[in-house]
Amino acid sequence: MTKTMASFPAGGTAVVVGATGGIGGALVQALRQQPGFSQVVALSRAGTPPLDLTDEASIAAAAAAAALGTPPLRLVVDATGMLHAAGQMPERSWRQLDPAQMARSFALNAIGPALLMKHFLPLLPREGKAVFATLSARVGSIGDNRLGGWYSYRAAKAALNQLVHTAAIELARQRPAAICVALHPGTVASALSAPFAKAGLEVRPAEVAAAELLAVLEALGTASSGGFLDQHGAVIPW
Repeated sequence: MTKTMASFPAGGTAVVVGATGGIGGALVQALRQQPGFSQVVALSRAGTPPLDLTDEASIAAAAAAAALGTPPLRLVVDATGMLHAAGQMPERSWRQLDPAQMARSFALNAIGPALLMKHFLPLLPREGKAVFATLSARVGSIGDNRLGGWYSYRAAKAALNQLVHTAAIELARQRPAAICVALHPGTVASALSAPFAKAGLEVRPAEVAAAELLAVLEALGTASSGGFLDQHGAVIPW
């Protein structure tokens, strides 16, 4: 069982977006073992209400439903992301750049999460610890980019990091105790990482990754808001 998350005021609601994915599902299960949260809301395209990152109306409706008649939202974790899809793999070279594929990557990895912030951040309480966390990726770090490639995914995650940092500044003016942060979960055994897992790469089960992420969330203070952290809580360069 994940360590008790005592830094959050007891009795709140936790929300996981992307709850049908590998990490998202593991986060839902781990959070439901936490006595400090009164309920855990699992949101996804297949859920009720459905949440589609490319449909702002569905995001607004899901946010309203998650907050309606419930304890305050203390934790929102965006566990969505798209690295590859049918007919779309990460680019190895600029020769493979395709505007439609780039637009889809940005829609799912940057614009969608930005709209989640638009509709969920205003629902966080004005007092007491509350966190909005979105899963970014180390490859979105410009300072850490030494291999090149993966143009669309890298750029979209870098954009997400900027969006998080910018939203955190505005959030601090309205809710000084709230935190908005980007987290790198490490390489997790999931459909997203399966085509790229290779010998020597540390691939962890989703349950392990979820426990690590919740430990990072538990340790967060307001000084970390707007930051980009790995699964151990270490700062990743922009």
